[in-house]
Amino acid sequence: MKYFYFFSAFLACSIAHAADSVIEYRRVDNNVGFEQVQSLGFRQADAKIAYGSDQFQFGELYLPANASPPHPLVVFIHGGCWQNSFDMSHTYPFLSGLAQEGLAVWSLEYRRTGDPGGGWPGTYDDIKDGIDFVSMLDTYEVDSKNFVIAGHSAGGHLALLAGTDSPAALGVIALAPISNIISYSQGSNSCEIAATQFIGADYEANPLAYRQANPAEKTPHTNSIILHGTLDDIVPIEQSRLTGALTILEEGASHFDWIHPGSRGFQIFVTTAKGLLE
Repeated sequence: MKYFYFFSAFLACSIAHAADSVIEYRRVDNNVGFEQVQSLGFRQADAKIAYGSDQFQFGELYLPANASPPHPLVVFIHGGCWQNSFDMSHTYPFLSGLAQEGLAVWSLEYRRTGDPGGGWPGTYDDIKDGIDFVSMLDTYEVDSKNFVIAGHSAGGHLALLAGTDSPAALGVIALAPISNIISYSQGSNSCEIAATQFIGADYEANPLAYRQANPAEKTPHTNSIILHGTLDDIVPIEQSRLTGALTILEEGASHFDWIHPGSRGFQIFVTTAKGLLE
């Protein structure tokens, strides 16, 4: 990891802001839509910190106001089909909800398909650098030795991969992830098509890249957990099956339940994360 500098400094007043900004996330039924997530309120991160020199190589740090430091940490990787038309902003309510549950969150932004250097392998290089940067977060009263990696959708794919290269993490929680990018890229929905764009070729043209980017062909982190909804129509339920990982299915949940702080899926994630953290 070459670049260690702060994109913006941590401000003491941001902690007070967090304490004064508790948001009520009302309970919702399963089968959450993307619009429901987008309509939710959220608070600003406590710090925005660069882990590299590119404009997209930064993370946003959320600290809990209702817990004593040092804080256990969730390193989170947002989804969006690996494409640069989706940034982390659609997960702000999710990140805010985790902080209100007493968890610190280091949410990674990264170069995506369409960005210079994005796609395979640049996107994954960014994820690894962002995770390596966890050791620099001690100054923010984060327990850098007590963290899990989590990701949603395409971010879940990246989280599963990162778990194979991050033995210091206590575990990996993948929310509706793509666990087999080879089979996923054979599909026809917009995100399945985006898998080919992410790799930069179809499987027949570059099978080596697909194998390198495929969690299904690697040994997962010892504590790998996949959470998947039975009604997910973006990532088929077959993607929840990964040898070496524990799969938990939520009946009647769809793709976006996991990132809505009022959902049952969100509470399952919180319980799972706290169970892995020391």
